Amino acid sequence: MIRLTTNLAAAAAALALAASPASAQAPIKIGFMAELSGPQGALGQDQYDAFMLVVERNGGKLGGVPVQVIREDSQLKPDVATQLVQKLIEKDQVQIITGITFSNVMMAVHKPITEKGVFLIGSNAGPAPIAGAQCSPFQFITSWQNDNQAEVVGKYATDKGYKKVIGMAPNYQAGKDFIAGFKRMYKGEIIDEIYTPLNQPDFSAELAQVAAKKPDAIYVFYPGGLGVNFVRQYQQAGLLGKIPLLSSSTTDGSTLPAQKETALGVISGTFWGPDFNNPANKQFVEEFEKKTGRIPSQYAAQSYDAALLLDSAIAKVKGNVADKAAFRAALKAADFKSVRGNFKFGANHFPVQDQHIFEVAKDAKGRVSLKTIATPLKDHVDAYASQCKM
Repeated sequence: MIRLTTNLAAAAAALALAASPASAQAPIKIGFMAELSGPQGALGQDQYDAFMLVVERNGGKLGGVPVQVIREDSQLKPDVATQLVQKLIEKDQVQIITGITFSNVMMAVHKPITEKGVFLIGSNAGPAPIAGAQCSPFQFITSWQNDNQAEVVGKYATDKGYKKVIGMAPNYQAGKDFIAGFKRMYKGEIIDEIYTPLNQPDFSAELAQVAAKKPDAIYVFYPGGLGVNFVRQYQQAGLLGKIPLLSSSTTDGSTLPAQKETALGVISGTFWGPDFNNPANKQFVEEFEKKTGRIPSQYAAQSYDAALLLDSAIAKVKGNVADKAAFRAALKAADFKSVRGNFKFGANHFPVQDQHIFEVAKDAKGRVSLKTIATPLKDHVDAYASQCKM
């Protein structure tokens, strides 16, 4: 009798487990990798905070399915990032990797991720090669192709009638992409291109060259801590207000808290601003500020969209991300409300989107932020999409 009772109890327990809802299923493992330390750590932190804002709001779920987010710091070191990717895929057995802040890191990890059939939801870096000939059906980028933010500034500089411009950027893949993008849309003369070491914090020698050549404007790309240093030194050199400073990823929510009033009047080009007047963006900005106490940057905005993209796609496949064809189609559909307004993927799984111009100005609360002033490029497709053969 005791044995019979035990067997009945075991059978009942088995039936209960079989009948349990989907919420009891094993969580989907997502690797989140970004720059989370050093001078560029603010960028990755904004990416992570915004991504987790969606996960936490959904009670630890995306698409109604529990997720486990495994966070890793790539330390702006491609070799470290490659080792972390191997760990995430082989040991942690993640099915999705998101984040990826810098283009040199993206170029190191893109193939090791996608050739294993792991989905790469990039929420910042967009180097030219992966938008073109090295694209993969397993990549979905929720930010932009690097050149795009520069192209819109090049168009703006042309519209403003600037005849002579100097370009400055760090000497790595993204820096070269940004200068190339600016040149693609700028119809005037580039009188000099200055490339500085990626971790160089002092620009005094280069700014002396700029002052001596007297351009109509200067275009720069200096993300994170580099941007904080550059804008301060530009002002200290007496150039701010004399030579218009046009930029990409140099004055934004990640750098303005440190730059403050020194950045007022600087022009920036990108896909999104905190003043966008749509319901999804209003909710995002309000919740991000409440959680972190700071105005979100574009790094936060595009990572928030990455979480919303995954939320929509995981729901479409009812959590079965192992069905890679179905999950890929669900990601391609991009059926979510983006903070930027309309969102769609092009043939290379990069966004087709408007590109705007912003001026650093004070918002309604007296805080230094970005103010939308123009939209020179609409439904813009990157220059490399035609080279992508999937």
